[in-house]
Formats: sequence, structure tokens, C-alpha cells
Amino acid sequence: MTIYEQAKAKINLSLDVTGRREDGYHLVRMIMQTLDLCDDLTFEVAGESAGITLITDSGVLNKEQSEGSDNLIIKAARALEQATGKTFDVNITLAKRIPIAAGMAGGSADAAATLRGLNRLFELGLSYDELRAIGLKLGADIPFCVEGGLCLCEGIGEILTPLTKLPNYPTVICKPPIFVSTPSVYKAYDSLEAPYHPDVDAMLAAIKEYDAPAIPGLLGNSLETVTAAVHPIIKEIEKSMIEVGALNSIMSGSGPTVFGLFNSVKEANEAAEALRHKYKDFEIHSTKFNNGFINRYE
Repeated sequence: MTIYEQAKAKINLSLDVTGRREDGYHLVRMIMQTLDLCDDLTFEVAGESAGITLITDSGVLNKEQSEGSDNLIIKAARALEQATGKTFDVNITLAKRIPIAAGMAGGSADAAATLRGLNRLFELGLSYDELRAIGLKLGADIPFCVEGGLCLCEGIGEILTPLTKLPNYPTVICKPPIFVSTPSVYKAYDSLEAPYHPDVDAMLAAIKEYDAPAIPGLLGNSLETVTAAVHPIIKEIEKSMIEVGALNSIMSGSGPTVFGLFNSVKEANEAAEALRHKYKDFEIHSTKFNNGFINRYE
């Protein structure tokens, strides 16, 4: 038996840091949006005592595995084993498309897809709420990624309030070939004397009123000031996005990926092509908002 799942990338339409817990975790208030851009995962029952095997086309993840480091797919499978008391003999295949370490929850999306996929493959009967609870122990973005769509995410990201769907805005994402440490970004944010706070309430009001034209102008990210100070290419990409027709452009998550919203798929595709000519070593994709998982294999 074989099961297929898509792991959807996300962007932050609005990201505000509102405080920090005693255990060091930061409190946030974010509006997250799933994209069509996705990784594809296949789950196939293996022979008895075969255990959990991951095969991927990602050189980075293969290198990590060869060095003995388990990525979130393996960790999610083992967490599900622990939660259910079962042992899974399964071959997992990952076709990686979401940029790695990009501020787009690629690893979290893969973990969430693994929880969904194994739940279906082995007919565990777990609800999405139960899968979210298991996923939260591995990462704060995983609960959102279990269902995706458009959500207000609070707490450390695990308190989810589904929001009215927006139009499927054509979106271009651009990731420069740099690494950003999320803990370092938050540490630097804590030292800011006057941190920037986007107007999350205004974004929520626009979504509630289905005022789609207002959305681009309300994009904002508290962490961008920190990351862009270390990596000026962030602001350069945003400027380039605007020059090729984006309605607005900001950084996603803790970075370094920058995204821009466009009026049409044609404009987004043309903008992505122009950016590929300008930034030859960057990962650039033309995609759009996605407001619900559709299994294209079934």
C-alpha cells in the first residue's frame, strides 16, 4: 500500500513578536499563509522489521543522514510511534522543492505531512488535533502545517485561529544562498531598543472584511530589521521585487527568503524569470496562495 502527501510551504503575511516566556521561547502573533509550493512525500509499507527508511533527492538532507543526524521526517515518525505504542515498517520518499532553512517551514511541513501520511497508511485514526499535539513537541510551526490554509498563530505559534480565505495571490519567493540562525535572530531582536511591530489587527480586519486589495500594504515582519541588518541582500531583493511589479515585498519568518505579491500569475511568472537572470545562484519560485490541501494523486 502506498500513500501520497504534499508538504506545503508557508509565508508570514504578518509576524509580530509580543514577548518571551520564562523558558526562553518567544511569544508571537503571526498570520501564516500556505503556498502551492510543496514537497512531495510517498509512504509505502515495508517488510517486517525494516524500520523507518527515508530516501530523498536533497543533497543537504542526504548529507545530514550520512552524518547520523535525523531530520524532522524521521523524528515525526518516531514521535508517532511513541504516541501510539506502534512500530512502523515504512519506506518514505521525499521530493524536495521548498528551499531549506528559508523561513518557509519546509522541515515542519515535511514533519506534518509525515504525521498525516503515517496516520492514513497505518489507519491509526488520530484526529488533526491529536497530530498537532504530537507535532508541537518537535516544532512550533508543525501544528499549523498539519492543515495549513490561512491562520492567526499565537503563543509560540501553536494557538491557531483559522481565518477567512483570501484570493490565491500569485506569489514569487526568492531565497539568497545564505544561512540565517533563527535563535540568533531572536537574540538580536531582544536587544533592540525600539523594535518594529506590524499592525496585525489591521491585517485581521482586512481579512475579515475580505478587503484583498489592502493585504499587500499591510505586510510586516518584526524580525526583518534584525536579519536585514546582517544581510543587506534582503532589502535589495525586496527592492528588486517591487521593480519587477510586486505590489509589496517582505521577508518570511526569520529569513532569509523574501516574497512578493502580484496581481496576476502572468506577472508573477515574468517577475520570477527576471529575478532568475539577476540572481543566478538564488532559489526562485513562482507560486500562489493555497487555502486547503488537495491530494492530486487521488
